Amino acid sequence: MAETNTSTEFDQVITVCRSLFLKKTKDYGTAWRILRPSSITDQIFIKAQRIRTLEEKKISKVGENITSEYIGIINYCVIAMMQLELTDADPTELPYEFVEDSFNEKVNETKDLMFAKNHDYGEAWRDMRVSSLTDLILMKIFRVKQIEDNEGQTLASEGVKANYQDMLNYSVFALIKLGVE
Repeated sequence: MAETNTSTEFDQVITVCRSLFLKKTKDYGTAWRILRPSSITDQIFIKAQRIRTLEEKKISKVGENITSEYIGIINYCVIAMMQLELTDADPTELPYEFVEDSFNEKVNETKDLMFAKNHDYGEAWRDMRVSSLTDLILMKIFRVKQIEDNEGQTLASEGVKANYQDMLNYSVFALIKLGVE
């Protein structure tokens, strides 16, 4: 029962994120294609750090909330995974249908990873605090930054894509816990 529930909850959160992502794609095109991997990582860092600040101070001076920041992390993680597969030879402006298909592909791969890990961990995230999920995202960001500083070379660690997938999943978990539908 929990697996079906988690699947439905995951899909509900992603529906919100996908809708915003695709609306912004219509508004702005794929201007994000200009971002280097390190810049995408920094954008995710800014959002996660802002969440942590809001969790601690409980007040926002610009009127945005934690929910919108987690949605931003999810969408930037998808952008990062897309950018990992694209090259400088690919066009800056990508067709809308390609972006939509790629978004769905990245999310589906990440959802599959989530279910594999949930099998092994028994959905432990359900007993975690949202603030702990924020901290895990920040830790993953620092790991990605280190891998980027090492020019992608790792000795015993998963690569950046797996870290982006984990950050995406942690953000989905946080939004599920926050009641986003």
